[in-house]
Amino acid sequence: MKHPVIVPSLGLVESVTVNKWARASGDRVAKGEMIVTIETEKSEVEVEAPADGVLEIAVDSGPELVSADATLGFIDDGAA
Repeated sequence: MKHPVIVPSLGLVESVTVNKWARASGDRVAKGEMIVTIETEKSEVEVEAPADGVLEIAVDSGPELVSADATLGFIDDGAA
């Protein structure tokens, strides 16, 4: 099953920048592990893995803004 890695609820924020992925696509990650940092106009936020599994990055880090409700990637837990 694929679990989405989404931008956490940040109130009235409409867009964020993906600063840096701590892990690469294909890496095995653990639930609760910090996998990416995002930035708003006022703060930097760490996003944790929602499940154990293999990371699949959908949005690369960079200066482009992404929607505050964006799916940044997926964690594939291998379950059918």
